[in-house]
Amino acid sequence: MPVIAAKRSLRSHPSSPPRKSPRRCTAATANSSPNVNSFGTDENQADPAVVKPRWNPKDGEQIKAVKLALHLSTAPPSVVCREEEQNVVLEFCKGCVEQKKAGSLYICGCPGTGKSLSMEKVKEQLLNWAKEAGLPLPDVLSVNCTTLASTSDIFTKMIGLNQAQGKKVSASPLQQLHNMYSQKSSIKNMTLIVADELDYLITKDRAVLHDLFMLTTFPFSRCILIGVANAIDLADRFLPRLTSLNCKPIVVNFQAYSKDQILKILEERVKELPYSVFQQQALELCARKVAASSGDMRNALSICRSAIEMLEAEIRESACNLNNSLEEISFSKQNLPTAPDFIKKREFDIVRTDHMARALSKTYRSPVVDTIQSLPHHQQIILCSSMNHFRGAKKDAMLGELYKSYVGICKSSLIPPAGILEFSNMCRVLSDQGLIKLGQSREDKLRRVSPKVNEGDITFALQVVFLEYGFFTTVLNDSDDRPVVFIQLDVRSKILHWIKTSSSGSNRCLHYIILYEVVYSIKAWS
Repeated sequence: MPVIAAKRSLRSHPSSPPRKSPRRCTAATANSSPNVNSFGTDENQADPAVVKPRWNPKDGEQIKAVKLALHLSTAPPSVVCREEEQNVVLEFCKGCVEQKKAGSLYICGCPGTGKSLSMEKVKEQLLNWAKEAGLPLPDVLSVNCTTLASTSDIFTKMIGLNQAQGKKVSASPLQQLHNMYSQKSSIKNMTLIVADELDYLITKDRAVLHDLFMLTTFPFSRCILIGVANAIDLADRFLPRLTSLNCKPIVVNFQAYSKDQILKILEERVKELPYSVFQQQALELCARKVAASSGDMRNALSICRSAIEMLEAEIRESACNLNNSLEEISFSKQNLPTAPDFIKKREFDIVRTDHMARALSKTYRSPVVDTIQSLPHHQQIILCSSMNHFRGAKKDAMLGELYKSYVGICKSSLIPPAGILEFSNMCRVLSDQGLIKLGQSREDKLRRVSPKVNEGDITFALQVVFLEYGFFTTVLNDSDDRPVVFIQLDVRSKILHWIKTSSSGSNRCLHYIILYEVVYSIKAWS
């Protein structure tokens, strides 16, 4: 079976004009400086992600525009990261039109890999090419097979392109097509047929699917058939007779999107907006998770819209909660210092990584992630310390070693650690829930502890709640390039020092409320 596995590429389409990098095209004039923010449509400016002002999520029109740009029904101005595949299909169609020769092509790939969208662009490019070349424009028929009342209705749609209005024929639509393509006729234009969701035509005897591809083998056929489906081996499983006739369709495989491709597509979607909506780390987190799970671009767009809804909900709820906390602080002044200015200035003007993490958690729910997120505070710290301890080649550790790591994290975060007996009991609970494996020994400190869940599940689960407790930022930041840190350690230490020096006795709980609000409201120090 001839298979064309087009390479992934981030280059522009050959037919599009070359575009200079905006980073290299910064125009310097006598009256301008690199820090001046002159937003406009001029290409000779700094990176748009830098010069764009942040949006106002309280503006209903801006919210509507952003969600529309990220909606599946909104066709992007250009289909990036699929230039190679589009070029393969376009060249095939050009050859058929020039030589007036029928042919068939099968497009396959996982859901959400840009197959249908790419075919729309190919149809548009083919018609433009034929017009410029002075060739007869091919007739185009796009059919989503899931909308057909009967699988044989596709032949009715095909014959409707060429049959004169009001002309009654007793033969079936398939027989009319056979007669039309078996002898010379007055029809000179080629017919491009794009059958999306082709696997819907699979019947028990597979007759409809077989007859459809057989139409391209008739001597006077004018049919260019492009079938689109998910299964890569559809032709092998359901069209075995085409192999013996040497007319099996050419296969073009759309591979799943990589992290870099998903990130570029998301950036292209929001690039046309006149304001900055997402924190760059948030888009990277979305691209990484979607690429690791399925590579489905539809999921990435849906998650981004869900992250915007998380921001909207935070705007509605958090402002009231923060005001109540500040009023309580000012009412009970009892030797408490004034809250820092940055507590009072709480702004919501960008979708952050914590919003994206919650949206991802909502989309990719799993029992392990739900269990970790529902754990008590100290058991989450134990999982953090164990994850930090088991990195690299080390697969297990003594319970006493793990306890030292746990105590160090608690002390650095101003949280009283549990005793060794309570720590041992919490480890037993985690073992009963299947999160760690606890060995046997006469002394608790000598018991072997080993992980039973993936480090990625722990990291992903705690990314949703790590802003609630500052110590998660330190632990989760040591592994790799995961964008999980919002607060620089020097800023965080100043906050903790302010709380430590001002807290006493009955006011301790109140200050932890302040810590929660402060950490949760800081958004862009990364």
